Amino acid sequence: MPLSRRGFLTASAAAAVAPGQATAPAHARTRPFGRYGSPARRLTPGTLYVDPHGRGDFTSVQAAVTAATGSGRTLVIAPGRYRETVAVDAGRTEMTWIGASGNPRDVVIVHDNAAGTPKPGGGTHGTSGSATTTVRADGFTARWITFANDWLRADHPDVTGTQAVALKAQGDRGAFLHCRFLGHQDTLYADSPALSVFARQYYAHCYAEGDVDFVFGRATAVFEHCHFRTLNRTDLAAAPYGFVFAPSTAAANPRGYLVVRGRVTSGAPDACYKLARPWVPSSDPTARPMLTVRDTRLGPGIDAVAPYTDMSAAHPWQDQRFAEYRNSGPGAAVTVPENRPQLTDEQAASATRAVWLGDWTPWEGR
Repeated sequence: MPLSRRGFLTASAAAAVAPGQATAPAHARTRPFGRYGSPARRLTPGTLYVDPHGRGDFTSVQAAVTAATGSGRTLVIAPGRYRETVAVDAGRTEMTWIGASGNPRDVVIVHDNAAGTPKPGGGTHGTSGSATTTVRADGFTARWITFANDWLRADHPDVTGTQAVALKAQGDRGAFLHCRFLGHQDTLYADSPALSVFARQYYAHCYAEGDVDFVFGRATAVFEHCHFRTLNRTDLAAAPYGFVFAPSTAAANPRGYLVVRGRVTSGAPDACYKLARPWVPSSDPTARPMLTVRDTRLGPGIDAVAPYTDMSAAHPWQDQRFAEYRNSGPGAAVTVPENRPQLTDEQAASATRAVWLGDWTPWEGR
C-alpha cells in the first residue's frame, strides 16, 4: 500500500522537520539525482537540478521553475520534502519534472493553504488559490512525484472554507505518471483554463486520496490503472462521508472523466462514500458533468445502492452524463438498476483513452 497522507503527516511529525526544510532518504545522499546526471554532467542543456541540500542548481522547485524560461525544460528533483507553493505559468510549455529516485514517496511538494486561509494582504485564498502546485502550461509531464496539501480541518475549526488543493492542472496534454495526490477536500483539481478549452490530461499508475470531491474539475481526463482511496472521518456521525469524483464538464465537451482499470478502496466503514456527484459551478450553470468508470474494482466503501447523489437539487445527477461498464467488487453491485447507468458494449467501444485523447498518445514510450 502507498504511504497514505496521514502516514506521511505522522512521519513528518516524527522526523520533526522544520517548515521550509527537507529531508532525504539515505540512498540519495551520495547520488541525489540518480541516473539523471547532475549539474556537472547535465542530461541536456535544458535540464535543471533541484536539491534541498544545495547539490543542485536550486534548493526549491519554484526557484527552478522561475529560471526555466521558454519551452522544453526538464527539472530533475532530488529526494526531499519541499514545503512551498509552486506555479508553472502558461509560457513554460513542454516542461517535465522527474522525481530522481523513481519512487514518488521520496519527492514530496507540500503546503498547507485552504480556501478559507487568510492571505497576508487581506481576504482568503479561495479554492484555486489554496493549491500547493498549479500547472497552467501545455505539454507538462510529471513522473514519480507526490503533490500534497496537509491542511487539516481539525486544526482549524474556525475556518469554513475547507477546500485544500494539492494540484491544480489546467494545461492541455498534461501527463502525470506514477504520482501521488494527497489531501482531504478537493485534492486533485483536473481542470481547464477556460470554458471553451477542452484541456486533455492523462493520469497513469497514480494514487489519489481524500474525502470530499477529491478528484474534480472540467478537464477531459483519463485515469488509467489509478488507485483512489477514501479517508475515514471521525468528525461525522453519519454517511455520506464524501465523494470521490465531482466533474464539472462543459456541456459542449463530449468527453469528461474516464476511469479505466482502476480501483477504489476505503479507510472508512462500508458504504460511507458516494462514487460521484455532479458539480455545476456558478461560473458555468449549463455544465453537464461527465464521468465514465469502467473495468474498475469498487471496494465496499462505496455505497452500491446509491453511488451517485446531487450537489444541487437544481442539477440532479440523473440529468448528467454518468455511466459504468463491467466494474467489479462489492461497491459495484447493481442492486437498484436505475441508480447505476451502464454503457452498452457498443458505447463502451468508444469509451477508451484513444477516443478521449485523440491525436495525443502519452502512454507511448513511457
